[in-house]
Amino acid sequence: MRLLDRVAVVTGGAGDIGAAQARLFARERARVVVIDIAEESGHAVAAEIAAGGGSALFAALDVSSESDWETAVRISVDRFGCIDVLVNNAGVYQTEPVEHVDASTWDRVMAVNARGAFLGTRSVVPVMRRSGGGSIVNVASTTALVGSHRGGPYGASKAALLSLTRHTAIQHASDGIRANALVPGPVETGMIAGNLASEEGRATSVARVPLGRLAEPSEIANAALYLASDDSSYVTGSELVVDGGLSARSPVDSDSPLWGHDAGAIRRPQADSFQPGLTRPSEMAIMPVPIAVLWARHTSLPQT
Repeated sequence: MRLLDRVAVVTGGAGDIGAAQARLFARERARVVVIDIAEESGHAVAAEIAAGGGSALFAALDVSSESDWETAVRISVDRFGCIDVLVNNAGVYQTEPVEHVDASTWDRVMAVNARGAFLGTRSVVPVMRRSGGGSIVNVASTTALVGSHRGGPYGASKAALLSLTRHTAIQHASDGIRANALVPGPVETGMIAGNLASEEGRATSVARVPLGRLAEPSEIANAALYLASDDSSYVTGSELVVDGGLSARSPVDSDSPLWGHDAGAIRRPQADSFQPGLTRPSEMAIMPVPIAVLWARHTSLPQT
């Protein structure tokens, strides 16, 4: 019962990951507020929790709306008395390259993924402060950590969450409020179903992950539970990466399916013994010191 009598607000609670979080939190005896723009699905998640003996309510919310957040917080406090946990999980996914993204798409992704988390955080901080603290979990993505050949607004919006997390953690530590980012890799959800629709698409997605499979929503929920509960009582301003090793893998790992991808587009001033994409000794002179040190460490390791 790691969340006994805590009140947890989960945005995007009707989606695969959000619903998994809501169900798990309820099993750990939290009182859960399921928030989503999808009313039918959101009500269904709350009803399922209640049918299983848990305590939950659904609140319809457009996370990009200030007035909707005011209403959702009021409903939560009126029903349960406080808010102890906020999981900013709501998000929209977009895969077009930067060059082909129109401004309206950029604005929509930023409004939901970044503005929504900001408004949620700003709305619950006074409530958490009055009750002596709380935990805010911002669900980001590994697209915030590395670049890719598709996407732009999505990764940028998730990177904004990492910065929001750090600022929130520092500014509200004295209030007893912790803020951390949960950074998933690819997860078996409807959100990325388009990427997985073909056998080739699924194989490509799986091949990028050293553990050799995509995450299940329940695995992301387990990580969210850790950050929401007192198990992480001394953790704030951090990023918990749950990606099967994807972001740890070197982009020039010869075993990676990305090795040689678009190799012809990589600048090569002259033919020599260096492989495409590897740093030339002459380029070391203009590297920032930490990067140069890291490069030196890697190249000094025995090669197998």
